[in-house]
Amino acid sequence: MNEHYKTIDSEVWNGRIDDEKDYDAFRWHQIVKPINLFETKDKCLKGFGLLGFCCDKGVQRNLGRKGTSTAPNSIRKEMVNLPCSFSQETNIYDCGNIVSKGAELEDLQEILASAVYKMLKLELFPIILGGGHEIAYGHYLGIERYLSEQKNENLGIFNLDAHFDMRPYKNGPSSGTMFAQIADRCETQSKEFNYMVAGIQQYGNTVSLFKKADKLNVKYLMARDISRDTMFSVGQDIVRFTKKQSKIYLTLCSDVISSAYAPGVSAPQPFGLHPEIILKLIKTLIQSGKVMSFDIAEVSPRFDEDNRTSKLAAIIVFAVINSVVEFGGASD
Repeated sequence: MNEHYKTIDSEVWNGRIDDEKDYDAFRWHQIVKPINLFETKDKCLKGFGLLGFCCDKGVQRNLGRKGTSTAPNSIRKEMVNLPCSFSQETNIYDCGNIVSKGAELEDLQEILASAVYKMLKLELFPIILGGGHEIAYGHYLGIERYLSEQKNENLGIFNLDAHFDMRPYKNGPSSGTMFAQIADRCETQSKEFNYMVAGIQQYGNTVSLFKKADKLNVKYLMARDISRDTMFSVGQDIVRFTKKQSKIYLTLCSDVISSAYAPGVSAPQPFGLHPEIILKLIKTLIQSGKVMSFDIAEVSPRFDEDNRTSKLAAIIVFAVINSVVEFGGASD
């Protein structure tokens, strides 16, 4: 475990200081607390936990563009000077990084599952920074483990993505197979597979994948049907989905966003969604009060221009935290 889990270097959280006493002038680097997730003795921290998944093995297996392993610290760099626009009681902990260092993808996903489980036990709202979208399987396993100790808690998965990520995995899992793996796991455990995805591109998914989604009763919204003009009906579709779930795991693949705003991703999408629409969809989900965890995947600094995609990812995390605080979660 220790070989593949590293606490964050405190030097990462250094930035400009406008005032050392006035909280209204504070920036994130002044309040983020680095911790060793697996050594903390606290029974309850409450707040938000940031964790990096420095891995692109799933992307490589999926024949995508490698580069996502450096994303967590690149996104952190863009978070450093974000303003503390939430209440002073809000805590943000940096729980470090999971690093590949020659490990197999499946082992790293198990480590991620243990980390997510520990964060939830500490009453933290996990925010996982990818890394490839293979992050989703490990993240799900951690939530599943935690919810198995709760009563009557069914989980819905909401994915913002250009792809279903339900490809066959007979030759091993990748960043394109996670939700097929989860569906199969749900079947073996006699659980419902509650999966909704928004932003699907017809040119990015085979006919077979659409048929599989229909067979598994996956709810999906095509990117072409999501716009400012359709936000009311889209919001209604999301509300219908959230009402049927006890808890929701929210995951975002950066390739759902138009490459005009997110050029540094594994699979750029020229017809992707506008960032403002992404933020509205996220807020609609969080308003349900059921979102318990979030991750953002497929940011690839290797292909980024002026850190635009990392900056966008940081702003999305900023919006998630502020929305969760606004609707009464993850604070003392």
